[in-house]
Amino acid sequence: MNNHYPVVIIGGGQAGLAMSWHLTQRHIRHIVLERHQLAWAWRHQRWDNFCLVTPNWQCRLPGFPYDGSDPNGFMLRDDIVAYIERYARSFNAPLREGVTVEQVTQRGEGFQLRTSAGEFLADRVVVAVGNYHRPRFPEIAAQLPKHIAQVHSADYKSARQLPEGEVLVVGSAQSGAQIAEDLHLDGRRVHLCVGSAPRVARFYRGKDVVEWLEQMGHYRLTVDNHPLGEDARRKTNHYVTGRDGGRDIDLRAFALQGMQLYGRLLGYREGQLLTADDLQRNLDGADATSQKIKDSIDAWIAEQGIDAPAEARYQPLWQPEPGARPIDLRNISAIIWAVGFHTDFSWIDAPAFNASGYPRHTRGVSVHPGLYFLGLPWLWTWGSGRFEGVGEDAEWLAKHIAHHAVRAEPAENDYVNDAR
Repeated sequence: MNNHYPVVIIGGGQAGLAMSWHLTQRHIRHIVLERHQLAWAWRHQRWDNFCLVTPNWQCRLPGFPYDGSDPNGFMLRDDIVAYIERYARSFNAPLREGVTVEQVTQRGEGFQLRTSAGEFLADRVVVAVGNYHRPRFPEIAAQLPKHIAQVHSADYKSARQLPEGEVLVVGSAQSGAQIAEDLHLDGRRVHLCVGSAPRVARFYRGKDVVEWLEQMGHYRLTVDNHPLGEDARRKTNHYVTGRDGGRDIDLRAFALQGMQLYGRLLGYREGQLLTADDLQRNLDGADATSQKIKDSIDAWIAEQGIDAPAEARYQPLWQPEPGARPIDLRNISAIIWAVGFHTDFSWIDAPAFNASGYPRHTRGVSVHPGLYFLGLPWLWTWGSGRFEGVGEDAEWLAKHIAHHAVRAEPAENDYVNDAR
């Protein structure tokens, strides 16, 4: 049957393509089904000035490491999309775009996939759709005045899309901190609700901190030997930026420049947003994480006898006033909700998930035979959800699939991306 494949990969981002590359090397016939288009999230769920927060040299898609002229730089959004497009062309990935997988169910020893393009059958299914599925909005969003524009971080593009006036950003993890900076640099008066997200320095003692951590083996740490175990998967990303060649994001410095900082958002009452009295604690906690990382780098430098320049430690230049402050909404024209996403695997009809709906797996091999997951944060290592480590996870799954009696045959690329 033309619609029966030894392997169907769901998702046409870097994870799905990395999986496709490894299956192609093993001559295992397969197809990649993408709901929208190749690299859709990079194209449409990133703002105009978005760039990587990890150096370009960490882009290590299998068979296709970063091929540009600035390995220590940080690719912009459109450069990232172009990199992924070149990757798909490099091995003629069997990609079919515009196909929504509506349901996956068991059928005999394989699977039936009901899609917007008809039925597909698969001996094995690799789910490579990440875990950022539905934008999250807090319940409070429905209570706010109608004149305030509300935008999720996934839909934010630039200050130009927002009405004139002051902007509130809720959430200070990676996206929230960078969007607040983007608006601030555009000249907007920004209000930011600061949570408990940690931060990390961009450079320290002569190197990008990522380079130090690479040398120290931090990115080889697996979820099995991480001090937090599987709880590492719920950790919030550190905020930093690769913008303009890379720098720290220092919220205290922004406060000195006029950005209004508050604690966590608690509720809404009579035209005001109520916030928690935890701004000082949250800023101090973020700084403490950055300092702890520097401590580990100092220890590594001393242990290895590395000749690295000394560097003075960060000293906070701004402290918040004690007590919680409400946010008066009279001058707020827009709110950016940078509060994350819901994970939704409800379309997979298989006993493969825990009570909260997260896949039960070991390094991507599901507890349900024939089902695999790829591209999830900390699926195995820090880089599992990134360009840095997704290729190794894909290789592991490809070996597992090949070992478990999937018939190897010429990988006929029945479907290709028309854009290529």
